[in-house]
Amino acid sequence: MKIDHQQITRRLAVGGIAAALLTLAIPSPVYAASSKADIEAKSRAALKALYAANPKAAAVGKRAKGVMVFPNIIKGGLVIAGSSGDGALLVSGKPTRFFNTSSASIGLQAGAQGYGYALFFMTDQKMAETTNGTTWDAGSDGSVVLVDKGAEASLDTANLNKAVYAFVFDQKGLMAGISLKGSRIKEIHPKQ
Repeated sequence: MKIDHQQITRRLAVGGIAAALLTLAIPSPVYAASSKADIEAKSRAALKALYAANPKAAAVGKRAKGVMVFPNIIKGGLVIAGSSGDGALLVSGKPTRFFNTSSASIGLQAGAQGYGYALFFMTDQKMAETTNGTTWDAGSDGSVVLVDKGAEASLDTANLNKAVYAFVFDQKGLMAGISLKGSRIKEIHPKQ
């Protein structure tokens, strides 16, 4: 039996990359790289910029009970991809709690990118249900509508009948197509 050392080396490299990405995608309980003040400031600035660039997001925001803003999510991968970012839940413009979003996926993908997204909660019930201290699988929640460029054109802001609207913003990088599929959101307790 002939051993192909190049193939073994490639598999180990891909496995190492996959392990590193999964580590990034699954936040550690002790992870708190950013302070509350830093997350709050970045979340407020990102939401303000989103409103300035997107009038429909601003109209949805006026009717929302709360907005969960993740200003800087980093996604990277080679076949296996992971993403992670911290954000704040803003109610009446004030941060009430802090959260991390993370995801992992497998498929034909390569590259890295940064982006942000905001979740607009239209009912107090849905906001309470998703921020109750358990991990929320936002990507498989049927009450979340991802408002991409196509959906934005037909969004009637006078008739908002879904529980949560998600807007992606500041997309930069080499990977195409942002989705909430596989996104899990969990409360964090960053340092002061």
